[in-house]
Amino acid sequence: MSKFVVGLTGGIGSGKSAASSHFESLGIRCVDADIVSREVVLPGTRALSEIEKHFGNNVIDNQGELNRKILREIIFHDPDEKVWLEKLLHPLIRERIQLLIANSKSPYTILSSPLLIETKQHLQTDYVLVVDVPEDTQLSRTLKRDGGNEKTIKSILSNQLSRTQRLKYADDIIDNSTDLKTLHAQVESLHKKYLDLASKK
Repeated sequence: MSKFVVGLTGGIGSGKSAASSHFESLGIRCVDADIVSREVVLPGTRALSEIEKHFGNNVIDNQGELNRKILREIIFHDPDEKVWLEKLLHPLIRERIQLLIANSKSPYTILSSPLLIETKQHLQTDYVLVVDVPEDTQLSRTLKRDGGNEKTIKSILSNQLSRTQRLKYADDIIDNSTDLKTLHAQVESLHKKYLDLASKK
């Protein structure tokens, strides 16, 4: 039987992590594209040495790891550098995601990715689930969680798909504009639906 894969996405600060954590608590394997994207640039990887060669050693911290904050600032202010980085990393990320999904043992698998649509990772899924909140909520939650620069966060928001565009791809939507209890209830309802869909695939 082929695997049933649900793509989980949402803009920065929407609550994707809270949703995927609850799916995991229900026994579902969640492949996190953010974690995969960190794994492909660990010290010693070819990708990290290519990045250092291209951007210079100021993007490498004292522990020999990628300084994501500095790199993020560079690519969000220079579209050409962003394109270069994506050409390097996206094939590596896609390959690793495919491997992790293939090895998943749960009844269905969640692929959690903030750029599910933008990077065409949704083409690796059967269903798209969007965690949705208003953009002002995204901004306030991200500032509260990460601190940082409001201008940079707004730049990240403008580089992600707009809320309207993202929702066009959604087969299901979680409204995360209230509290965690409401989010969990929506996840549990969808879990039953996905178990049923997976059993029929």
